[in-house]
Amino acid sequence: MSRRVKKPLKPRGDRPKGAPPYRGSRTERLRAHRPGGKPARLPPAAPRASKPLVPEPEKAVAEPPPLPTKVQTVVVTADESNMRVDRFLEARFPGLSFSHIQRIVRKGELRVNGKRADSKDRLEQGQSVRIPPLKLDAPKAAPGSRSEAAVKTLQALKDMILYEDADVMVLNKPAGLAVQGGSGITRNVDDMLEVMRDAKGQKPRLVHRLDKDTAGCLLIAKTRFAATALTGSFRHRSARKIYWALVAGVPKPKQGRISTYLAKEESEDDTIMRIAKHGDEGASHAVTYYAVVETSAQKLAWVSLKPVTGRTHQLRAHMAHIDHAIVGDPKYFTKENWQLPGGLQNRLHLLARRIVIPHPRGGVIDATAPLPPHMLQSWNLLGLEADRFDPIENAPEE
Repeated sequence: MSRRVKKPLKPRGDRPKGAPPYRGSRTERLRAHRPGGKPARLPPAAPRASKPLVPEPEKAVAEPPPLPTKVQTVVVTADESNMRVDRFLEARFPGLSFSHIQRIVRKGELRVNGKRADSKDRLEQGQSVRIPPLKLDAPKAAPGSRSEAAVKTLQALKDMILYEDADVMVLNKPAGLAVQGGSGITRNVDDMLEVMRDAKGQKPRLVHRLDKDTAGCLLIAKTRFAATALTGSFRHRSARKIYWALVAGVPKPKQGRISTYLAKEESEDDTIMRIAKHGDEGASHAVTYYAVVETSAQKLAWVSLKPVTGRTHQLRAHMAHIDHAIVGDPKYFTKENWQLPGGLQNRLHLLARRIVIPHPRGGVIDATAPLPPHMLQSWNLLGLEADRFDPIENAPEE
């Protein structure tokens, strides 16, 4: 037996004279369907009478965690496992400057499981990290109120961009601009990136380094997700880097592999990488492939280099090791009675020419930097053709 449903009463008393008959509420009509299953078309709803507006209480904005004013010890979480010490501090305390991080690590004020740590050391889940009192080097300006200097810095960074998307930037770093802060350095890329800090307090992160006097491709992660993925690619040697250099003499054979151990040698005045033996304290294995692209009167050679490992000053130390130091290198060029050809500037002739690396979200990042002004001048004076085929393309990856 079918059940009879009582229809709702249609309101009458408050309907103005001449108004269209009541056809159900807007919600009821949204549920109605025409034959065939298509929803009925509805006219826009008339504005409904509302109560007097009462301002809603403002939602609290998540503030970054306060910087500790006294010594504290924290435990590394699963999400923080395998993070570098400096990245760990950046993530825990957004707004803390890189120079301040380096200072407390260098002085041994930060300890991991009771021991001194290096900023490049990687943390493991469950380790205890002793964090000293921290401070912001300078108050951050409110969003949208950049100073004139900040606007200029932002424009300078934009002028360097070779490639950019939501996760990654590749900058064409000029020769002479340091990547990070240090003794006697007043301007560096890491500090410049402060002007690109977002509303959540996150700023783009350096993924790798270039020497101050080396020009060319510098990879920057714009998100924490990208930083983790790209750092992993470097660690697993999935990144391919190609450098161009002008060297003294012509290497023989014209294509080869350089494999040595390198160790840091520090003095009061300078720090260099020396060729070391396997087993020496602090010695790391370093491998570089090289290929001569073009020569100039047997006195100079344009060499393309592919480092398999990423040791400090690796290319500069390796080329000096085979007696073909890079022109203009103040640390490793020690040839006696060698005259720089007229018109060439006595500056480091080394360019991070190209970087090819898997993109964090799929696909490949492939960026190429042009010759910096001083190297372009040398190429023109020596008659070197910058568009020649680069034989290093065929070098092995390990």
